[in-house]
Amino acid sequence: MNAQKLSKRLEMVASFVPTGAIVADIGSDHAYLPCYLVHKGIASRAVAGEVVQGPYDSAVRQVRTEGLSDKIAVRLADGLAAVEEADSVTAVTIAGMGGPLIVSILEKHPEALKTVTRLILQPNIHAKAIREWAVQHGWALQDEVILEEDGKVYEVLVLQRGSMDLTEAQTLLGPKLMNTKSDVFVEKWSREVANWQRVQQAIASAEPTAENKAKSEELAHLIELVQEAIS
Repeated sequence: MNAQKLSKRLEMVASFVPTGAIVADIGSDHAYLPCYLVHKGIASRAVAGEVVQGPYDSAVRQVRTEGLSDKIAVRLADGLAAVEEADSVTAVTIAGMGGPLIVSILEKHPEALKTVTRLILQPNIHAKAIREWAVQHGWALQDEVILEEDGKVYEVLVLQRGSMDLTEAQTLLGPKLMNTKSDVFVEKWSREVANWQRVQQAIASAEPTAENKAKSEELAHLIELVQEAIS
């Protein structure tokens, strides 16, 4: 992967960035995504934010090597603290983290989202946390994609400002992903059901405590929810 050729999951993230956007890529690592977006004429300007010194240094070198120092600001900062008011950022990308961590980044500096109209988020796990946050904070799902790369399953969630209501199943699985019901989606949740069933079996052979009973009932509910969605 480099600034000209992204991984499959980052290509998917890039595909949802509106043409002409001013992008803040949080947790930018080598700044491949913002460099790609500017090179392709998708982003007019970008901010690459990194909280760790090593990746920050890599991003600075990459942006300089690509000759994009005038278009991409690389900043060492915690999450959205990398975004300054003068940037007038219109789109934020956060990729390669767990859903709860992405949510904590969005919640820590909400003022940085003032001019933002689109969020493109790629959680490695627990996308449910992002959907819950979106419902509570006035963001609606524009699109969702699930894909597999190198044996790992990723989801990309595209949010625009707006309101939405989600059922319990939609919050867990994703309303658009449930409708599409792709092979990757069905395979992912079939594996999850199998894992839950193994845990249920272990609980059944363990001491019958109130806590174990509650856990088993919770798993039974989730299994029913998912099996109905993927059948």
